[in-house]
Amino acid sequence: MLALDVGRRRIGLAGCDPLGISVTPLTALRRGRYSADLEQLRALAHQRRAQALVVGLPLDAAQRPTEQAEHCRRYGERLARSLALPLALVNEHSSSWAAAEAHGLQGDRSGALDSAAAALLLRQWLQDGPEPLPVAAATPAIGQGPGAQAS
Repeated sequence: MLALDVGRRRIGLAGCDPLGISVTPLTALRRGRYSADLEQLRALAHQRRAQALVVGLPLDAAQRPTEQAEHCRRYGERLARSLALPLALVNEHSSSWAAAEAHGLQGDRSGALDSAAAALLLRQWLQDGPEPLPVAAATPAIGQGPGAQAS
């Protein structure tokens, strides 16, 4: 699995071993043009033998998509299509705050915080799901997961 915490300037990245036992924060990607991002992410996905993508959606406290969540969803779907990988969308409400608290990364601008948040996101996904789906099927699943109710 390859987890992405998609931001406007950087993409935090994390991966796990094939059994999903250990989660590792990876070097964050400084965003550029989509084609440049894609080239780097394609190489990383190939190197790590990723079988699916997990993308965080910063939903609000009421589990509704924010403007940034819509951006993350679109980016994740586009990337999943480009890489021909299934996609799982996971609520990442407060993941950056939690990662900053857990790792003492408040105010970090190096990308370490972004990748720590991606690692938290991946751990959450490994525990709770949802199952990665082909992009067309994943689109309506924003905010959906075990225990979530459709709105």
